[in-house]
Amino acid sequence: MKNKSLLFTLLFVIMNIAAQAQNVEMADTMRSNGKIYVVVVVAAVVSTVLSIYMISIDKKVAQLEKKINEKK
Repeated sequence: MKNKSLLFTLLFVIMNIAAQAQNVEMADTMRSNGKIYVVVVVAAVVSTVLSIYMISIDKKVAQLEKKINEKK
């Protein structure tokens, strides 16, 4: 769990640095039209759904591993 949180923190720091280094006109246009919020919400929803899916798969794999270890 510690490694996952460290990895996510590092990923967000790198993404933040990369985002500050760029000056994109499309983002300014979308921000002025208010469409940037739609992009942010969609990205947040996709990230949340993927995270929940990965956690559920991890739980299922852990249960299967437990069953396999019990049989041995």
